[in-house]
Amino acid sequence: MTDTRRRVKVYTLNEDRQWDDRGTGHVSSGYVERLKGTSLLVRAESDGSLLLESKINPNTAYQKQQDTLIVWSEAENYDLALSFQEKAGCDEIWEKICQVQGKDPSVDITQDVVDESEEERFDDMSSPGLELPPCELSRLEDLAELVASSLPSPLRREKLALAVENEGYIRKLLELFRVCEDLENREGLHHMYEIIKGIFLLNRTALFEVMFSDECIMDVIGCLEFDPALPQPRRHREFLTKTARFKEVIPISDPELRQKIHQTYRVQYIQDMVLPTPSVFEENMLSTLHSFIFFNKVEIVGMLQDDEKFLTDLFAQLTDEATDDDKRHELVNFLKEFCAFSQTLQPQNRDAFFKTLSNMGILPALEVILGMDDVQVRGAATDIFSYLVEYNPSMVREFVMQESQQNDDDILLINLIIEHMICDTDPELGGAVQLMGLLRTLVDPENMLATANKTEKTEFLSFFYKHCMHVLSAPLLANTTEEKPSKDDFQTSQLLALILELLTFCVEHHTYHIKNYIINKDILRRVLVLTASQHAFLALCALRFMRRIIGLKDEFYNRYIMRNFLFEPVVKAFLNNGSRYNLMNSAIIEMFEYVRVDVKSLTAHIVENYWKALEDVDYVQTFKGLKLRYEQQRERQDNPKLDSMRSILRNHRFRRDARTLEDEEEMWFNTDEDDLEDGEAVVPPSDKMKAEEDLMEPISKFMERKKLKEPEDKDVLGKSSLTSRQNPSFKLAFSGATKTSLSSPPSSAPLNPGSPGSPGSGARNSPPTTMVTTKGGLVGLVDYPDDDDEDEEDEEDGESKDEPLPPSKKSRLSS
Repeated sequence: MTDTRRRVKVYTLNEDRQWDDRGTGHVSSGYVERLKGTSLLVRAESDGSLLLESKINPNTAYQKQQDTLIVWSEAENYDLALSFQEKAGCDEIWEKICQVQGKDPSVDITQDVVDESEEERFDDMSSPGLELPPCELSRLEDLAELVASSLPSPLRREKLALAVENEGYIRKLLELFRVCEDLENREGLHHMYEIIKGIFLLNRTALFEVMFSDECIMDVIGCLEFDPALPQPRRHREFLTKTARFKEVIPISDPELRQKIHQTYRVQYIQDMVLPTPSVFEENMLSTLHSFIFFNKVEIVGMLQDDEKFLTDLFAQLTDEATDDDKRHELVNFLKEFCAFSQTLQPQNRDAFFKTLSNMGILPALEVILGMDDVQVRGAATDIFSYLVEYNPSMVREFVMQESQQNDDDILLINLIIEHMICDTDPELGGAVQLMGLLRTLVDPENMLATANKTEKTEFLSFFYKHCMHVLSAPLLANTTEEKPSKDDFQTSQLLALILELLTFCVEHHTYHIKNYIINKDILRRVLVLTASQHAFLALCALRFMRRIIGLKDEFYNRYIMRNFLFEPVVKAFLNNGSRYNLMNSAIIEMFEYVRVDVKSLTAHIVENYWKALEDVDYVQTFKGLKLRYEQQRERQDNPKLDSMRSILRNHRFRRDARTLEDEEEMWFNTDEDDLEDGEAVVPPSDKMKAEEDLMEPISKFMERKKLKEPEDKDVLGKSSLTSRQNPSFKLAFSGATKTSLSSPPSSAPLNPGSPGSPGSGARNSPPTTMVTTKGGLVGLVDYPDDDDEDEEDEEDGESKDEPLPPSKKSRLSS
């Protein structure tokens, strides 16, 4: 059986002066060869790994606090603490430390933290003890001066603390305080304030235990009411005894637990409200006070968690319909504070804490509470729910999927959360923002688990889109039934922006679930109605939603957009924005620029349907670039061999090094004729001159046609109009335009059977492009305007050389 006496928790003090838990294990002491001395060793109880290895240095100051804590500093800003499960184990290790340092185990501190100057050390050696003046009214001023003069020196501070502790001086001082208060001796009360404040700065656990005992703590607070800097004394005791009431929502049978709760509340009040804000030099002097509160909270949570009767009664009353509203309000607030206290626990203890709450039925209880009308109760329940979601979203997801098998959609926990988000009465929607963040955490695939027998992502997302998505999108669908939003007030717009933010997140992370929902429910068309909102932030949310969809480059989405002419509201919003240079203008232009570069199908759709509306926009080149890209695409469609031949010649545009040529020639000779891809042409070397003539003939014809076509470009652009398979309502604004097809070639360039544009021309003919020939072969080509990206790829290959290709390579043309 494991020795519980040596069971400890290891803590380190962080930069915010808060204790971080490093784990639980068992402590031992022994000689470590590497450290050349006796050391403290803590091994984790979970896996036996080494949590702590600390040499007991002769000059390190170790402190024993609260009978179960040992605290020390190993570096200037590195404090350590061991919290023992049992006092006996703490005493054993403390005796070992004192033995190494040659100290009496009865002391609570072994050394001074800071070395003193030689002069001070000599003075202290000549006066081994510090003598306190008699605790009398006439000597209060002398005592106050003694305390103030001792604080700057660590050695004198330690001797003062020992003297105050050994002589039972605190209780004598508090008796004197009551006398001063009865006599209304204001000067004596001011001295008492300085003395008690100085005792706090001694940072001594043994003194705190006396000061925070039930019989002393109220008098200590009374001393701190009489600050000499204030014209009138504070009334802290009146607040604690009359205003602040301890409400025992569930009777606590353990008197030690009750006393610990009272003590922690009062000490926290002293730290936050009574003591003045510490200066930079005083802040470290109150570290023991921080530790005292921290460890008290850990004890309280542990004692409550172990009391099964208490938690059973708590949840029974929470869910009991007979419980009155005031009582339930108190129960919920208690549970909220209980969860807040749990944040001080170490990770494995926090695991056990939330598992206990889950076993007790906290989620069904929250479901009942969230269905109530009391706004304050619902707010506290939301805070509790946020603790659960942030700590373990999988636990919440598992619960809601199980309850969906028994309950209707209307009363599901997630749907209650969505309804509270939608119905938030706060003008700034503070609660809705918090709830939206929780929903986002729940639907985030990044924190979903995948096991051998089931995938949480698939199961939960299927559940969410079947049972919950219609509730989330209901306000959006209700407000976008016409061409403009039905309600366009600020609060409604804020709510719709929150919903759109969550839907945009789903588009990025949920793939086919959200795709099916958007296409089947025509969600994008409804969302784009919001581009007509008077609130720019909402219109931009709608644009962002569409931009995320386009950014996926998914042809299902693209066909859906083209089929329903969903660029129409975007173009309208762009035109209505006019010449204003704002975020709306930039967002729309960026969307079209992305389409121009990356999405061919949408490029054709935009030019064929909306070119007439956009052709006059010339302060950016985006729309002219769209038209140019569209024409290039049509040219390739009409002349498929142009694209194939261009890629053939581009492969031979630059020279390769000798090693690459040898490898390729070897592959060529090893390749059977049957292995050639479709469209590959093999020209024997003996026919080289004939092949070059065949290449030049269609190229020259193509260049002639291009020259004839150039003067008519402007005329073609002017006659272009919105054309499509069906007539969108947007065309009504441009009904006067002639409907010249953008794809029809100019009459001055007829398509002869032998020309590059005729359907009868073979795929093996030469491409229509300009080239320069030399004796050595091909050395360069004139790039197409849309070849930039492909050129960069060729340059990255590092295959650009100056020597001409050998005839054997030029004679092989591959598509």
